[in-house]
Amino acid sequence: MRPIIYDVAVSIDGFICGPDRDIFRFAQEGPVVEDYAARLANLATAIMGRATYEFGYRSGMEPDQNPYPHMKTVVFSKSLELPEATDRDLLVSCDAASIDAIRRRSAGPIYLCSGGAFAGALLAMGQIDVLRLKRAPIIPGDDVPFFGDTTAPPDLEHIETRNYDDGYLFQEYRALHA
Repeated sequence: MRPIIYDVAVSIDGFICGPDRDIFRFAQEGPVVEDYAARLANLATAIMGRATYEFGYRSGMEPDQNPYPHMKTVVFSKSLELPEATDRDLLVSCDAASIDAIRRRSAGPIYLCSGGAFAGALLAMGQIDVLRLKRAPIIPGDDVPFFGDTTAPPDLEHIETRNYDDGYLFQEYRALHA
């Protein structure tokens, strides 16, 4: 089965965005963003929740548009209605069977592109295999924690740490599943 990789920018106080879902204090260009884009090029499937998918609308994305054209994109939602499209799926529930089916049919590693609630649900199910943090030198102080309300942290094995000149820190961990 293909691994699920949560590659996320996170503030030093643990938030993936600032008040009102503001992401613009996080790097939008430079080496940390270039490295992120290079990692995405090696992933085959993107999974996300409804709120993350709809966030793309504010950036000009159309309701049936795939935000990652080189990947198959799966949106998990019980309420989102989209026009028919062939390059993404719409699932109504997030359970271990649905995630395992995606892991089996993906052509390569899976990118978890999501806000805290969906990431927290996957974490609680033991479905996140790799955690990649782009630690930003900012403190927004409020909004979406990177694992939502989930309080069941996994055991982690440190893989890599890389410092960037602009104060960013990249950290990669492997989740040790029991």
